[in-house]
This record gives sequence, C-alpha cells and structure tokens, in this order.
Amino acid sequence: MTFHSAVRKAGLIVAIAALAASAGCAKKDDSEVQASGVKLVEKGKLTVCTHLPYAPFQSKDPSGKVIGFDVEVMDLVAKELGVEQKIVDTPFEGIKSGQDLNTGKCDAAAAGMTITEERQKVMNFSDPYFDATQAMLVKTGKPLKSLDDLKGKKLGVQAATTGRDYARKFEKEKGLQLVEFEDLAALQQALANGQVEAAINDLPVWTEYIKEHPGGFEVAAEFDTGEQYGFSVKKDSNPELLKKINEVLAKAKQDGRYDTIYEKWIGKRPNA
Repeated sequence: MTFHSAVRKAGLIVAIAALAASAGCAKKDDSEVQASGVKLVEKGKLTVCTHLPYAPFQSKDPSGKVIGFDVEVMDLVAKELGVEQKIVDTPFEGIKSGQDLNTGKCDAAAAGMTITEERQKVMNFSDPYFDATQAMLVKTGKPLKSLDDLKGKKLGVQAATTGRDYARKFEKEKGLQLVEFEDLAALQQALANGQVEAAINDLPVWTEYIKEHPGGFEVAAEFDTGEQYGFSVKKDSNPELLKKINEVLAKAKQDGRYDTIYEKWIGKRPNA
C-alpha cells in the first residue's frame, strides 16, 4: 500500500466514523417525539419520576402495580396526550434538585412534592393540585401532643422533605433530636419499632398509614404550613407539557374527575 492510498484509506475510515457518530446523534434526537405538540423523552410514553412509597399519592399494590392519587391524575394527562404513563421510581433528592428532569430521566415529576421557592429555581411547577398540611404521628396512647413534649426525644423525619425542613426550624428551640430517614417506609418502621418517639410528614400520608394499622397510631398534632403540591417539568424547556398539565387539571376540576380521584384516595374534598 502506497503512502497516498494509506492516507486515503485513513480519511475514509474517519469519514465513516463521523457519519456513524452523526447517525447516533440523530437517533438520540428521534427519541424526543411530538405528542399533541409536547416533547417526550420516549415515544408513546409520558415518563413520570416519583419516589416510592408515598401512599396515598403513589405506592405499589400487592401485584406490584404503582397506584395512587398522583398516578391517576397524571394518567389523565397521558390520556389527553394519547400516550401511556411510564413511572420511574427514583430517590427524592434527584427529583427535588431537578437533576432527573435535566438528564432526561423523565418528562415530569409527580411525587407529592410541595412547591417551594428553592425548587422553583430548578424546575417549573404546574398549578397547585393539592393543599398539604404537616402532622406529627405517634403510637396510640403516647402522652405527646406537641413539639414541646419532644424535648430531648427523638423525632423522625424524611430526607429532603418540607417536613424535615419544618422540624429543623424548631430543633434547637424545642430541644429536638432529629433522626433522618431516606424514605417514608423507613420512617414508618422506625416509629413502629420505637427507634423514634414521633415522626413528621404530610397529613394524608399519616391518615393512610393509620387506616392500614388501625388502633396503632394517632396524629398528635397538625402544623398548617400553607403548603401546596405541584407537578414539575424541566426548567424553561417544555412549556407545552406544562400547559397541557394545567389544562387537564383545570378541566378535571370542572367536570368532576378530580373530585372522584380525590375522594377515592384522600376522602371528601374540603369545600367541594
């Protein structure tokens, strides 16, 4: 092989590699398909990130299917788009930081997530879809009625949640010993086995837990923090999806579908 033919061959190899690379990029771009004018990371799917378990908003039934309040509301959005909802279970830290949305792990997040100024800096939220209240759960019969009664005692909280943030505000003032758990199931187990004296989380979560364990636990105190849940999408990148979610929410509240879902998973809707 002459020097010139070797050079031509090398050039041809480089050109083929470049074409292959560009074809690979094109294939990646093809995964962002259009559905009713909305960008989706996977064709035919509305991919939704959540963190399990967080009943009654999202949890698995005995067959392993993910069910709950958030799931059914997002099903309405998927139906409007003419696609199926695909649920991805992922740590809450990745959801609230916006990382899962930024990396294309999902199109939207639905995780019983409170809208906060900090979170709004890294993601776009839908209109509020649920009014949330923090609450303190204890074992039935415990003489604990407020944070004041927990001085020097262990209070369980869930990592990366607004319940944890609320407890932190009073940690020094009330002499609380905060114990942090990665997920709700671990927090519930810690309370059940006496690892902590009380636990703080959203009221509907405790209401559901009490239903599942009748006579074992009670809500000792409620804290009206004025929180509201929202669904989220990638920051300033998918306005059409955000618009569609808001349209579906508004329509569902008008035609009664939202109330039906609310009553199924939460109970009678206040002022409904």
